[in-house]
Amino acid sequence: MKLKLKKSDLKRFGIDLLFIVAGCSVSAVCIMGILIPNGLTSGGVTGIVRVIQEVFDVGFSIVYYAFALVILIFCAILLGLREARKIVMMSVIYPAVLFIFEHTEFSLLEEKDLFLAAIYCGVLFGISQGLIFTRGFSFGGTDTVAKIIQKKLLPHISISKILLVIDACIIIGSGFMFGRNIALYALITQVIFSKTVDIVMFGFESKLVQLEIITSKHDEVVEYILNDIKRGVTNLKVSGAYTKTAREKIVTICSPRDSMMIKKFVSKADKDAFVTVIQVGTVWGKGEGFADILEE
Repeated sequence: MKLKLKKSDLKRFGIDLLFIVAGCSVSAVCIMGILIPNGLTSGGVTGIVRVIQEVFDVGFSIVYYAFALVILIFCAILLGLREARKIVMMSVIYPAVLFIFEHTEFSLLEEKDLFLAAIYCGVLFGISQGLIFTRGFSFGGTDTVAKIIQKKLLPHISISKILLVIDACIIIGSGFMFGRNIALYALITQVIFSKTVDIVMFGFESKLVQLEIITSKHDEVVEYILNDIKRGVTNLKVSGAYTKTAREKIVTICSPRDSMMIKKFVSKADKDAFVTVIQVGTVWGKGEGFADILEE
C-alpha cells in the first residue's frame, strides 16, 4: 500500500512539474519573444521588472529572480510555510526558464507590431497562468503581494480588488517610463490575459463554481477550505438511496483556481471522495468575488 502511495505521489509530482515547465516556457517565450522586442510592458512583477530593466539596463531574468525570492521570503514570514509551498517551485523554476530564453535572442513577430504583440502577449500569458493554476500553483507575483496586503493591512477588501489596484498602479507607472500608448497596450494585454486564464481553466464557464464534496475526510477538507482557501462552507445531511448511509456533504462557492486547489487537496486526502463542480452564474452576498445584493 505504501509503495502505491509513493508511486502516485511521484506521478502527481511529475505531472505538476510538466505543467509548471510548460507554463513557464510559454510565459518566457511571450516575454522574450514578443514583449521585450516590441518595447511593451504589462502588469504584475513583469511590469515592475520591465521598468527597472529600462532604467538600469540589467538582465530581465536576474531582476525577476530577485523579486521572486523576496516575495517568497515575505510570503513564508507573513502568510506561513503552507502558503509559501504553493509558490516555491515557481519562484525557482520560472526565473531559471526566463534566464535560458533570455539568452536565445529571438522574436516571434516578423516585424514590430504593437497591437498584435499586445494581443498575443495577453493570450500567451493567459495560457501560461492557466496551466499553472490548473495544478493549484501560483507564479508568486502580485497575487501573493495582494494576499499579504489583505491579511496584514486590508482584511475587509477582497484580494481581487487589491490585485486590480496593484496592477493598475504598475501599468500607470509604466506609462511614465514607456509612454501612454505603451501603458494602454499593457491594459489591452491585461484584459485579454484575465479572460484567457478563465478559458484555459474552465472553457467558457463562469468565474465562480460551486463544489459539492462527499468524503470520509470531512473535517480535514472543511478545515482546509476555511483556513487555507479562506472560503465559507455549508454542511448538508445526505444519504445514499442504495446504501441508506447518512453522510455530510460539503458545499462551497469559490473561484476556478481555488476549486483546483481544493480538488488537489481532496484527491490526496481521500481518493474515494465524490466531487461535483457546478457552474455558477451569479452569487449575491459578502465574500471575495461575490456581488453585493444591495447593488444588484
